[in-house]
Amino acid sequence: MSLESVFSLPEMVEVWQETLNWQPTNDQQNQLQKLYELVIEANHYVNLTRITEASEFWEKHLWDSLRGVAPKQHFIDSLHPGASVIDIGTGAGFPGLPISIIFPNSQVTLLDSTRKKINFIDSVLTDLPLINAKTIVGRVEEIGQESKHRENYDLAVIRAVGSVSACAEYSLPLVKKGGLAVIYRGSWTKEENQSLENAVYHLGGEVELIDEFTTPLSNSIRHCLYLRKVKHTPVSFPRPVGIPTQKPL
Repeated sequence: MSLESVFSLPEMVEVWQETLNWQPTNDQQNQLQKLYELVIEANHYVNLTRITEASEFWEKHLWDSLRGVAPKQHFIDSLHPGASVIDIGTGAGFPGLPISIIFPNSQVTLLDSTRKKINFIDSVLTDLPLINAKTIVGRVEEIGQESKHRENYDLAVIRAVGSVSACAEYSLPLVKKGGLAVIYRGSWTKEENQSLENAVYHLGGEVELIDEFTTPLSNSIRHCLYLRKVKHTPVSFPRPVGIPTQKPL
């Protein structure tokens, strides 16, 4: 029995249309399906994700990845043709791989510090194939100080695993002036807003939008934070490895 017959993503055409005012082409749907199969297969030997059931994978990895770059049912302008995107701490490739599938005219860089995960993504880029994406193994605190990456991207995306101030310090130094950083979050409180405002101010940005929404299948509350880069980030940021987490701005 083939993987495809066992693991088949729901198409969710109406949900895509209602929530993002968009729906994938047949080719894009096939690529998303193939991505799902590749993740399931590799998950046997690399710890990529605990989310393997088809509808849950669709919602928490695919829909969530694209919803983050489509506030108010409109894909953000930072994803214009030729846009440069970096996915910080990409893990199994989310949100970067779905973005690269749906926006083939963008250039997507997938960054992670774990070599095994980057090796998996490299195999995905070959198998799909995706010619508009590349990978880097490294720590974002170090990458953010390299001239070829610093203030080089139109869009930075990061699924928050630490404090929002640390995520802002990881992402904003990589974004061009005028560009956008998107932080994907689950919960969000008003108390966190003050620490975010403070961090973003020091990093040369401003909070453009805090978007609260509900996922279409599990009705979970999610948030995305949109940070606009309005001036150059001081050279002292990002601080060395570990400091943004240990001593948040």
